Amino acid sequence: MKYLVILAFAAILLSLGTALFFMLKGKRQPGEKPNMARALAFRVGFSVLLFACILISWKMGWIQPTGIPAGR
Repeated sequence: MKYLVILAFAAILLSLGTALFFMLKGKRQPGEKPNMARALAFRVGFSVLLFACILISWKMGWIQPTGIPAGR
């Protein structure tokens, strides 16, 4: 499970860096696909996938909460 989380965080950071690169690159040519928007969409998708995996793992009992009381 640790490796899946690490891989997901790496994918999130990579897509965020890719979006930054395309933003700094400047204008795109006519007919070129919007690469920055696609990279940000992948980032959102990876984030949702990571959240879903963590939630499913918790429900299945594969991971446990730390035991820190809520509201303190």
